[in-house]
Amino acid sequence: MRSFYGITLDSPMMLGTAQYPSPAVLAAAFQASGAGVATVSLRREAGGGHDFWALIQDLGVRILPNTAGCHSVKEAVTTAHMARELFDTPWIKLEVIGHTDSLQPDPFGLVEAARVLCDEGFQVFPYTTEDLVLADRLVEAGCRVLMPWGAPIGTGLGLNNPYGLRSLRANFPDIPLVIDAGLGLPSHAAQAMEMGFDAILLNTAVAKAGDPAQMARAFARAAEAGQLAHAANPMEPRDMAAPSTPVLGKAWLS
Repeated sequence: MRSFYGITLDSPMMLGTAQYPSPAVLAAAFQASGAGVATVSLRREAGGGHDFWALIQDLGVRILPNTAGCHSVKEAVTTAHMARELFDTPWIKLEVIGHTDSLQPDPFGLVEAARVLCDEGFQVFPYTTEDLVLADRLVEAGCRVLMPWGAPIGTGLGLNNPYGLRSLRANFPDIPLVIDAGLGLPSHAAQAMEMGFDAILLNTAVAKAGDPAQMARAFARAAEAGQLAHAANPMEPRDMAAPSTPVLGKAWLS
């Protein structure tokens, strides 16, 4: 596993904490997933109060607060400050939303907010698109992790732009990359890890499943399978058929 700001995780799974039908179901999903990171919205934590925070602490995982729902640099930076004080961590998943319907990040606000927070000592995990220029600007701003979307948040569409994601992986070989948002099926997770991504972050696909714990387990196994496949250096696809059985020494009947 690649390290994230000097922290090496045991699992490539990162899991959100919203939308679960009950605290018990949330805890069961985390246990089944083996996830090493829980993303927590400051608004979500405030809504659950002390009981919710106690539940998250009991999970025994690292906390990645996020600025979910922020639409401006000021709002995101302020939320990050509050999260650092509340959760006592320099980690922050930075979201600056620019489009209400697609929840696509605002690239200009994202870079500006990232620069401010990196300068203030935050370790920023920016929710971004697969755009190479935007990724470069975020790295220049001080981000040492990138979190491109697979598809718009909550859609479950999977990896909408495999070409763009492969290009991002190829152009930033030394930067940890996490697919964040849009995954709906375990096969999507396997595909991302086969591409060489370092982790996946999801929420809705698990929380809204008929059996969240079972779905979390399925995603975990798929992510591990994809990770193993990438490490095994898969064969390249080819246009022509190639026999798997040698023809040398084959008996020919006339």
